[in-house]
Amino acid sequence: MLFDPFNRRLNYLRISLTDRCNLRCLYCMPEGGVPKLAHEDILSYEELLRLARLSVALGIEKIRLTGGEPLTRRGAIPFMAELARIPGIKDISLTTNGILLAEKAQALWEAGMRRINISLDSLNPAVYAGITRHDLFHQVWMGIQAVEALGFQPIKINVVALKGLNENEILAFGRLSRDKPYHIRFIEFMPVGSAAGCQSDRFLPADEILARLQTLGPLESINGQGLDGPARRWAYPGARGEVGLISPISHHFCPSCNRLRLTSDGKLRTCIFSDNETDLRQPLRQGASDDQLEMIIREATASKPKEHPLHSPVAPQRCQRQMSAIGG
Repeated sequence: MLFDPFNRRLNYLRISLTDRCNLRCLYCMPEGGVPKLAHEDILSYEELLRLARLSVALGIEKIRLTGGEPLTRRGAIPFMAELARIPGIKDISLTTNGILLAEKAQALWEAGMRRINISLDSLNPAVYAGITRHDLFHQVWMGIQAVEALGFQPIKINVVALKGLNENEILAFGRLSRDKPYHIRFIEFMPVGSAAGCQSDRFLPADEILARLQTLGPLESINGQGLDGPARRWAYPGARGEVGLISPISHHFCPSCNRLRLTSDGKLRTCIFSDNETDLRQPLRQGASDDQLEMIIREATASKPKEHPLHSPVAPQRCQRQMSAIGG
């Protein structure tokens, strides 16, 4: 098993398949995008599978695939099928912006995917287009309906809460959790990368979101499970779904952090807000043995910080990597 210096067991690995994305969300990327990694700088699927197998042998039980937008990478779904066959993985899930979901939902199901997170920051097509800089709301909504029809469970909808943009939709998302079997996750704005600095005035604290949700009716707390993420979870009585708050700024969940992140170019990150990285790509390609790679991973986890340094949405020390390059 992997433990960090603060006796936190690390059993959750987020793997970024690509730094490329087909949206340009205000809080994530500049309108013109960012420089793309060269094809040879991205880990191959064979390299990713080797690191996944090694990670599972070290105690990783949960893997989430992210991007950029993971479904834009050619061959992503066959890779997922291979990943699902690795013994010892208890939970595999995918985070997607949903643009390609309707056309790929059936193939994802056949590859063994059952859990999915979909980014959807607004239920208003015009507001969605303003946040993402693309008028593609209806494609995302068709994707959500497609995975619901197939039986994906849970279907989590990630909503980055942005003051002055989508804050007036908090109740609409709360109602959606009552009517549909969706797990709505409100996420505080995080100051990551160059695009985030100009959005710091959009910060909406989790406590304010919760107060608004409570105006719809009483909320019943939901106890977390062993492989749950950091969300604080509630449900309205009789609701088909639930709501949750992910509050990395106003309510640190660092004491229970159980995750590592592998970027698409092979850097292992122990904290989303730290630019300290450990290169796995070079040793992989120089013929490192599994034992040598294990030692590198263990050394990296030994440097995992006790907590991240951000206590405000205005953070001059925010990490410089774009969120699309980190993998969220």
